[in-house]
Amino acid sequence: MPTPTILVATWGNGLFSVTGKTVRQELADQSVRGLAADGRGRVLAIVGGHSLCRRSCDGEWTEIAKSEFDLSCCVPIGNEVFVGTDDAHVLRVDPDGAQQRLTGFDVVEGRDKWYAGSAIVDGKLMGPPLGIRSMAATCDGAVLLANVHVGGIPRSTDAGSTWRPTIDIDSDVHQVCAHPTRPDMVIAAAAAGLCMSRDGGATWTIERQGLHATHCSAVAFGRNDIFVSAAADQFAEQGAIYRRPIEGEGPLQPLGGGMPRWTARIVDTDCIATRDSMVAAIDGSGHLYVSHDDGATWSCPVDPLTGSSGLHIC
Repeated sequence: MPTPTILVATWGNGLFSVTGKTVRQELADQSVRGLAADGRGRVLAIVGGHSLCRRSCDGEWTEIAKSEFDLSCCVPIGNEVFVGTDDAHVLRVDPDGAQQRLTGFDVVEGRDKWYAGSAIVDGKLMGPPLGIRSMAATCDGAVLLANVHVGGIPRSTDAGSTWRPTIDIDSDVHQVCAHPTRPDMVIAAAAAGLCMSRDGGATWTIERQGLHATHCSAVAFGRNDIFVSAAADQFAEQGAIYRRPIEGEGPLQPLGGGMPRWTARIVDTDCIATRDSMVAAIDGSGHLYVSHDDGATWSCPVDPLTGSSGLHIC
């Protein structure tokens, strides 16, 4: 069986494919973000801020569409790709590359109360713009979810034509993730804690028990567990990754088995990835941690890859 490849996207140094201890760079000096499987063994990504591109299994890149908008993330449903923007709009891209702005998203209830995330660091106002930070679709394609920072998780059940708000915008959501085989299960990482939904993202509960701090920024489904990162805030010098069973109760537990108790800076949005028994996570200093046994044991197989914007396992 071939060794899985971990794709490490970066904010300005292209993408690194990591297979075992072998690292290969692609798209050098470009911004790559928003990695997402296309359902056909290939990977979608936002390249250079304005291009929706597709990566083949052998590392060849093709531009699908180019936009005037600053693109941030994407999710496919069937033959279409839904793309979020840094100014909080959603585009639908057809197989031929034609784009349509989904005006229903522009009038979602409560949009006038959305605001950009920010914090004062060393006397300076810092933080990302108001925009769509992540997107997800339930495995049956029936529900589309857009994580607005800061604006909650608007939800559509008609392919993006109309949208309804779901979670309190002040939960400050950083990533939304749908279960790969169960359309009822959706999770989100938020400044309020780990958010869980068992009705396809229509309603949410928030879990904090076991976390050293509630500011959660990345989340992913493993085969049996949920993995989530937490820190004191977005600019914390250290963070941690926790797990809990998908089914069951009890507090979140910090990872062991070779994973440090504290990561160097936070594990940010999209920086935890899973596939079958494999789990990967990368922290703010570029340390890539890999597990081949559902997170029981961990190794750090390569030198740090700094400036990461996301991970994907293919």
